[in-house]
Amino acid sequence: MSRHVYLSFLLPLLVLPSTNSVYFRTPLFNGTSMNYQGDAVPFGSYIEFNLVNYINRVGWATYPERVRLWDSTSGQISDFTSHFSFNIDTTFGAPNHGHGLSFFLAPVGFQIPPNSAGGFLGLYNTTTMQSSLNQIVSVEFDSFSNDGWDPSVEHVGINYNNISSAVYTPWNASFHSGDTAEAWITYNSTGRNLSVFWNYQTTSDPRENSSLFYIIDLSKFLPEWVTVGFSAATGSGSNIERHRLLSWEFNSSLSVGEKRGKKSKKTVIIVGVNVPVFILIAGSITAYVLLWRRKQRMTRKRAAEKMTSINEDLERGAGPRRFSYDDLVSATNNFSDQRKLGEGGFGAVYRGYLNDMNMEVAVKKISGSSRQGKKEYITEVKTISQLRHRNLVQLIGWCHDKGEFMMVYEFMPNGSLDSHLFGKKKMPSPLGWAVRYRISLGLASALLYLHEEWERCVVHRDVKSSNIMLDSSFNVKLGDFGLARLMDHDEPGPRTTGLAGTFGYMAPEYIRTRRASKESDVYSFGMVALEIATGRKANDSIDENSEMSLVEWVWDLYGCGNLGLAVDKKLAITDDDGKRQAEFLMIVGLWCAHPDHNLRPSVRQAIQVLNFEAAIPDLPRKMPVPVFHVPLTSSSSSEPGSITNTSLEAGGPLFLYVNSFSFRFTSFSPNISFQGDAFSSNDVLQLTKNAKDVNLAGSAGRESSRLRMDSSGAWVSVASVEWKSSIKTGSQANAWVSYNSTTKNLSVFLTYAENPEIVWASSPTHHLASQLTPRVIEPSVHAAAALRSLRWCLQDRAYKSSFEYTEI
Repeated sequence: MSRHVYLSFLLPLLVLPSTNSVYFRTPLFNGTSMNYQGDAVPFGSYIEFNLVNYINRVGWATYPERVRLWDSTSGQISDFTSHFSFNIDTTFGAPNHGHGLSFFLAPVGFQIPPNSAGGFLGLYNTTTMQSSLNQIVSVEFDSFSNDGWDPSVEHVGINYNNISSAVYTPWNASFHSGDTAEAWITYNSTGRNLSVFWNYQTTSDPRENSSLFYIIDLSKFLPEWVTVGFSAATGSGSNIERHRLLSWEFNSSLSVGEKRGKKSKKTVIIVGVNVPVFILIAGSITAYVLLWRRKQRMTRKRAAEKMTSINEDLERGAGPRRFSYDDLVSATNNFSDQRKLGEGGFGAVYRGYLNDMNMEVAVKKISGSSRQGKKEYITEVKTISQLRHRNLVQLIGWCHDKGEFMMVYEFMPNGSLDSHLFGKKKMPSPLGWAVRYRISLGLASALLYLHEEWERCVVHRDVKSSNIMLDSSFNVKLGDFGLARLMDHDEPGPRTTGLAGTFGYMAPEYIRTRRASKESDVYSFGMVALEIATGRKANDSIDENSEMSLVEWVWDLYGCGNLGLAVDKKLAITDDDGKRQAEFLMIVGLWCAHPDHNLRPSVRQAIQVLNFEAAIPDLPRKMPVPVFHVPLTSSSSSEPGSITNTSLEAGGPLFLYVNSFSFRFTSFSPNISFQGDAFSSNDVLQLTKNAKDVNLAGSAGRESSRLRMDSSGAWVSVASVEWKSSIKTGSQANAWVSYNSTTKNLSVFLTYAENPEIVWASSPTHHLASQLTPRVIEPSVHAAAALRSLRWCLQDRAYKSSFEYTEI
């Protein structure tokens, strides 16, 4: 039986502010969805603004309901977003055209002014063109430069109460003629920021600016209630063009406060019963509130101390300035999605505009879930603030405020290299070969400065195409120094506790040892060089039917004398100099990506070859196999064993720590227990049956499992490295599996009889024995055949450990 106590209290009335919001989306236009004036006519999927007569005409399309822009009681201003698509066809009056399309906000009841065609764009005339009484704010796509009030170029501009634009940016209407444009016009009431962004489906030009910002308090220039819509106009003579609105979506939100008066007072009175219980509960609540407040004060104090510590760390250096959180909120329109340039595991990057510095910037905002925390943030700011080189991105400033970590960089109009090489967004034209070769030299120059020319050596650790930025002239700017490490020029690279970087660009010895170095940066440079030349990603397979990596594919073509087949087909290089440069860049890429770090060049040597100041290296015709040395340990060792196989198109044999299904042996004696297809034959232990009449020629394999043991008991890898076989069928292989209890490191090493060097080693797997295995274990061997026939034969097996285990 349960007891329920119902308590009621005398509670104050909470009055929530009402919200005055407007949202509409018009994918189809008809006679009721919009109000039409002048020549504007709906055609279902679009609105035609100037259909009747193209000369000196005006057309309007406005939303039929009024929109509340600001609240006269509270003074609050609405945020809004106007998202629309349109096209302008300038071919009707070719070679001339004019005049343009505008989105506008105006007083309710505003009508088309008389004599407002042509350059007045249907909003002004000679009487009202510069009047403060107009109460009009507009964004114009102006395709004709009018003497007297327009700049000397076609432009996109922001206007208020004036035919002359307050701010503008050049825009080429004829270049985009007939192409569909998508535009966003947003207003952020906190920063008083009116912003415009636009792009085209097929004719976007990275050299053309596609955004505009202006700080304006709309409540000072517009009435409380407004009309929103579009206006388009043509001019006289041959200055005509066609304007079409294809879609429109509008969203605004405004919190409206209520006036207080006697009639508006609302009181809810619920008489409490059981006074002693009420006093007890009230006392408990009071104590809880006091404790909670104390905890909050301590939390704020610790946060303030932490922020002070970070700021002191950063302010010891010179150069970049400190920004407040509000500065960056205003610069990025409150970090709106329309300003977002990209997003990754670290967080997001936003495009912003600093009014006091009159410059565009990129603001990197680190997310709370990112692995890049205080240490990486301070490392990046302190490292890059000390570096000065034409091919390194410039840090403008930083911000640690309200628990946020942010960095402000110079804005790169052409984005990152990967967006041009592999981006899904169609570019006007692919990067030409001359630009690509200059990019490779610029990247090499940046690394040379980091490795050799600065006072200390900087190991970047994350050189990849997405961290290579391009300015307006496609000059390289290497960025993202969050993983960088400083060291003296003559000391080895620092060992890290975990891998940091991007697979596909990480050197094999770095994956194995966790020690970053100049050589590991050179490896990453080599992979980027191959990407630049081939137009293929470093970490992708060449095709769906092959697991061959980019460097393997290029090396195979190099060995066959067909290196030219690897060049990006989009380039179509025809001149001899270009072909020679492409060949040199790919050979340098292979040289830098050599599996043996001792055989890689320095960045300086690579630059000398790329500048034709040194001969190209004579590389092996077949890609070498990485060579590692067997570590000697005091806690465990193993004696040679061998495995023979007829195919590797399957999972390889694994030593497993198991406590259920497996078998244990010290020699191939009759007392060994077998499971599955395993059996003893001719002094060897055959683990899988031999299939007949199966063509296994040319097969290769990889241990590529990614998951742990599932509920059915299937074993899969927790760590793996690529295993490639270049030996003949039936060759003898020797394997060692060792476990070091001091370092908690489980390692695998493999050699072949023809080559006694260690040719394969696994990545270490930490904390295995005590956490994942029982106290009593059975050492065992397991094998499996997958898609094709396979035979695994165990010829010899030895096990040795430094501790005793109980016989079962």
